[in-house]
Order: sequence, then structure tokens, then C-alpha cells
Amino acid sequence: MGKNDEGIPAVSDEEWAQFLAQAEAGTGEAPKEPSARARMVAARLREEDARRGSAGPPAWRAGVAARQRGRGGRRLKAGLAIAFVAALALIAVRPELVIDKLTGKADQDAKARQPLSAETERPSAPPTPVDPDRPTLADPFRGSPALQWADGAAGIELPQATAVGGMSREAVATALGKTRDLLIASNLDPAVLRGERPEAALKLLDPLQTGGRGLIERALTAPSTESNPLWLFSRFDPAEVRVHGDVVKTRGRMTFEAGKEGEVLVHADYTFVYPVVPAEAGSDEVARTVVRRELTMALFDPVKRQVTKGTLQVVAWLESAGNDDCSRDGTGYLHPQFPSRLPVAETSAPGPTTDPYDRSKQLAELPEECGTASRS
Repeated sequence: MGKNDEGIPAVSDEEWAQFLAQAEAGTGEAPKEPSARARMVAARLREEDARRGSAGPPAWRAGVAARQRGRGGRRLKAGLAIAFVAALALIAVRPELVIDKLTGKADQDAKARQPLSAETERPSAPPTPVDPDRPTLADPFRGSPALQWADGAAGIELPQATAVGGMSREAVATALGKTRDLLIASNLDPAVLRGERPEAALKLLDPLQTGGRGLIERALTAPSTESNPLWLFSRFDPAEVRVHGDVVKTRGRMTFEAGKEGEVLVHADYTFVYPVVPAEAGSDEVARTVVRRELTMALFDPVKRQVTKGTLQVVAWLESAGNDDCSRDGTGYLHPQFPSRLPVAETSAPGPTTDPYDRSKQLAELPEECGTASRS
């Protein structure tokens, strides 16, 4: 590296700007208190500046111009030196910033966060493995395929409605829209996630269907393994856990077909990823519960069937949950498990291992018994 006429290594403005931009990008907060090394360098530069300033000036006109250039340049060098030391201190605190760049992990992380296009058909395989980084309060979907999924209701897109089964395009659009509303009200509503009564969702269901709305209302009142509100609703016990943040990741698709005359069937297959933390104040351990639902809902022509106009009837519901304590099934709540609170012997359960992010198979094809989630 060359030196200027003051004996200081010459670094171009472009090189310094590039370095500072790279040091600043994505680094979070720099240390608020300068390190001892930074204070020492700054003090030494101030002393040197004062020493040079006390020397007798040369001729006035040229001297003024020279002094201005010299002092201005010295201030710039001092600022750059302090920024350089601060950057070194930041690297000392967070060495992964450099390590990730050198190893290529930064590029991998950036790729893992690129949004996926909407799902239009059943995938042929599970999501590819990602670096299994632990989730944090600041990054609750870190190390999860859900990083690339849509946020909440944005992940529930509707197909274009067409007339089928003697039902008009408008009626089919109504069926699709109400099914979407049901998914949102039963899986994304913060009050429902806290275990509160899902009134908005219940209003979308036909009260005349005893095996649909009637059954789910009984399950909410007296949950059991034979009558479980988790068949339709995602609910967490607020005394145990709370959903962290305001983002639930969502991925899936919706289709429709003709049923009997005067009937349209809507098929919904969606996976929801919930970041949760223990309910205790100050808890910072993040876990994720992954819930997948397959619903078939029907909208009937009230002229041809005895139904409540504008409401849905349940034809079928299936659900599965990754990271849910199977031994507590029937309580009406999902019970996420946190690694730090499990004995080593209990970190896996007997039974099959299943990837909760795998959407390449229908739920009916998966084992029914309790097992182990391969990731969360």
C-alpha cells in the first residue's frame, strides 16, 4: 500500500466507503460504548492534531489554504480511524458476520428467505433441508422452511371461481371466500390462538349441522379425545405458552369441484407455523408448532337443500401437529415442547418420525400414532 506526503497509508475514498458500507450492512447495533482501543486511538489523533496545529503557520494566504486542507484531512482520517476500530470491535462481538460471509452461509441464509411462489399443486417432495439454526425472539422462523412462506392470510389465495354443479360463479366465489374466512378465523385470529371462543368462525358454520358446528361447539365446552376443538381450531393454553410476535407463516392451496346437484365442495389444505414462547414473563426460548389442516367444506343451494343460507357445512376435517405433546391430547389445546425443559431421554417419542413441513402426501397417508417431528 502506498503512502501520502504525510506518511499515512493512502486509501481511496471509494475503498473506505465500500469497507464502511460492508461493515454496516446487516450488523445490528454497534457497541454504544467505544472500546478502550477506540478511545486510545481517538485521543492519540486529537493530540497529534493539536501538536500540528500549534506549529507556526507558513505564509498567510497559502498557509490558510494548506492548514485548512491539513486539518480537514486530519479530521477525516480521525473519523475513518474511529469507524475502522468500531468495525473491528463489532466483528469481535459478532464474528459470525465475517465467518458467514467467508463460508457462504450469508448467501445461503439470504436464499432461504426468498419468498416462494404460491402453491398451485401438491409438491412432489418435502422442502429441502435448511441450516437448522435455533429460532430467536428476533428471528422466530430461523432454521425453518417457513422463512420462505407467506405471512398469515396472505398465504391463503383463492382460485378463480367458475360455475359448477348447478351453482353459479357467484355462489362458488362465496364458498371459496367463506372457506378462506373460516381458515383465518380458526387458525390466525390472535384471540382464538389464546384459547378464546371462536365466535367469528362458528358464525360461518351452519347451525343445522349437528355433526359440524354442533359437534365443535360441544368440543369447545367439554374437550376430549373423541370431541376435540383442535380438529378445526389452533389453540394454545395461555397459562403455558403464548404465540410470539404477530406473524404466523402459512402455505397451502384451495380447490373446488361440483358435489351433488346444487352443491359445491371446497378443498383446503394448509400448514400453519406458530412461533411460541413460555408464558412466564421474560422467557426468551422460542419453539415452533406446525399445524396442517385438510378441510372439505360444502355450500348448498338453499332452494334445493334444507340449510342455512350463506353458511358452510363440514364434509371432512383432518389435522396433524408437529411439536405437540401427544400425552395431553384431548385437553383442547396444543402443547408445544421446549428442548431446554425436556430430559434428554424425552426429546423423542416412540413411533414414526414425520416431517411436519412435508406437504407431498395427504394426511390420510401419514401414520396416526404419536411419533417424533423431524424438525419444527
